[in-house]
Amino acid sequence: MSETSNDQLDKYKQAFQEEAREVLVELESALLELNENRSDKDLVSRVFRALHTIKGSGGMFGFDELAAFTHDLETAFDEVRAGRLEVTAELLDVALEALDQIKAMLEEAAGGAPAQRTVSAAILAKLHKLTGLAKVPPVREVAAAPQPPAATAGAVSGWKIHFCPGPDLLRNGANPLLLLGELRQLGDLQSTASMAAVPRLEELEPERCYISWDMVLTTAAGREAIRDVFIFVEDSSELSVEPYVFPVLDAEGAPPKVSQDRRTTWGRRAYDSPDTASSIRVPAARLDQFVNLVGELVTVQARLGEVAARRDDPEVTTVAEEVERLTAALRENSMSIRMLPIRATFERFRRLVHDLARDLHKDVDLTIEGGDTELDKTVIDQLNDPLMHLIRNCMDHGIEPARVRAAAGKSATATLCLSAKHSGASVLIGVSDDGAGIDAEAVRARAVEKGLVAADAQLTESEILSLILSPGFSTAKQITDVSGRGVGMDVVRRNVEALRGSIEIATKPGAGTNVTLRLPLTMAIIDGLLVRIGESYFVMPLATTLECIELTRQDIEKANGKHLADIRGELIPYIRLREYFNIHAERPEREQIMLTETEAGRYGFVVDQVLGDHQTVIKNLGRFYRHVQVISGATILGNGSVALILDPHRLAQDAIRTNTTGQRTDPGAGKMRPEGAMKL
Repeated sequence: MSETSNDQLDKYKQAFQEEAREVLVELESALLELNENRSDKDLVSRVFRALHTIKGSGGMFGFDELAAFTHDLETAFDEVRAGRLEVTAELLDVALEALDQIKAMLEEAAGGAPAQRTVSAAILAKLHKLTGLAKVPPVREVAAAPQPPAATAGAVSGWKIHFCPGPDLLRNGANPLLLLGELRQLGDLQSTASMAAVPRLEELEPERCYISWDMVLTTAAGREAIRDVFIFVEDSSELSVEPYVFPVLDAEGAPPKVSQDRRTTWGRRAYDSPDTASSIRVPAARLDQFVNLVGELVTVQARLGEVAARRDDPEVTTVAEEVERLTAALRENSMSIRMLPIRATFERFRRLVHDLARDLHKDVDLTIEGGDTELDKTVIDQLNDPLMHLIRNCMDHGIEPARVRAAAGKSATATLCLSAKHSGASVLIGVSDDGAGIDAEAVRARAVEKGLVAADAQLTESEILSLILSPGFSTAKQITDVSGRGVGMDVVRRNVEALRGSIEIATKPGAGTNVTLRLPLTMAIIDGLLVRIGESYFVMPLATTLECIELTRQDIEKANGKHLADIRGELIPYIRLREYFNIHAERPEREQIMLTETEAGRYGFVVDQVLGDHQTVIKNLGRFYRHVQVISGATILGNGSVALILDPHRLAQDAIRTNTTGQRTDPGAGKMRPEGAMKL
């Protein structure tokens, strides 16, 4: 095989591995749902189809060991489908162990650690003992003679299948005969090969597939199961699966043959029609590069707009406005491509809840709300660790054993809920349980014991609960395999802060705890308002800004030196950013208050001038500034200067702490000053 063909084969093997991982997610979800409803035939069919797809496609692309291992499990669930085997907790546990082993085999094929063959043997031994089925090698033969439709158990129907492989199918390492063999395992198959597209000898390409097949399949399986056989080649081939009504049979009991004219038309169609694939698979790195380029284009467009404004040339202005319109549209499209529903992330934790419930001897139901909520892929990728630690804490500390819950008049089965919903330019991710709740006094006592707070400190319940996010903090009296080392919540805090997010904790003794992660929709480009203070430029996120109000010297005098603004009868505290950042410049006669909605309520931020809307390409400040929490990043302006992106939520929190303790807590915002950041 040529070097190019080898490269293509490697590419398609990689595609199989990626898609197989997605099928495994579906398989795990179906197994866990089946554990809750063991009589659901649709769930059994989902499990069988997933196993059948992995086995068949694995064998087609050379993953013979994986296909052989999966075959035994597929056989067991085929027996379940036929009603000859019952779904038991033991069978599901073995299936989950087998799923983990399949993952290990895929990782080994991708260059990871070797999968332990002794583990595979032990799993198969358990499976054979449970099912009583002898080990049978996977069926690979496909040359059996066609048989007429036969009456089989269950609801049997006929399907007319046309399969015309794409011209590169053989080059990519696929074998169409193996696909036909997979179809034959679903029922009785009659097939006719069409040679109509085979060219003359001098025009024939040895590595190109010219043959197509017209088939009639009699099976109890549905359309989806049939299409699953072709899942890895469907996008590059022509495939149709339609219901088939058997005509009057001939004397031998076989249906009439498909006409040669019909086969000839179908045989040529795959090479004459355009590719009709509705979706394509793109590496995440390539997508990130695309978004970065769009971000650079946004910066260049801003420079073009500034040049056009200086030149006052109508023709240049027209071009600049058109470029701005197109850039905005490209930006919106590029952002939408990176947005993914969070359901798949939530579903991955069903297995964690199942395993922890078994190990801790607790009954827990996992519910999911808002799974269709979309979030930037880069944000979703960093959610796994925080959610895992929050779930482990809920399961170990929050949820009581069944006997304790029953004694308290609660249902023996606890509920753990993962939820997501949009809130402006943020997404709220919730992890809640109906357990015992958090004992705020125990948290306070532990914090005093560890020297985190003074014994006489006046703290609100919210401030006490936030102490559990401190490094090494834990109220657990003993360390277990699940938690107790004080590491988990610190990981949650650090990961959420790295995403420019925040954490809110609410609890009610005896009723449960709710932890909410407030995260930005995207990590790449945001809409902002560009402001100026002296010669310094800043960006305020547009999503949190309510309005801009003029602040005059007379308004300041009326407030008697207090940092309060009377806005339509409501007194709103404000932070003078000039003082907060120690910017020494002459104060203008009229300043602007940017009224924002923060987690602490409405706050104003006083600036010299609001310059207008700004599409902000977020750039990280680097590790040197990692402790500066009130700044969420920086952006490059059209004139090449740098503007800092402010975080209104953290600015307000820091101001509140400053007024409470007399010292600024953010080490990056100016210097520590006992006089505070503002006066109320």
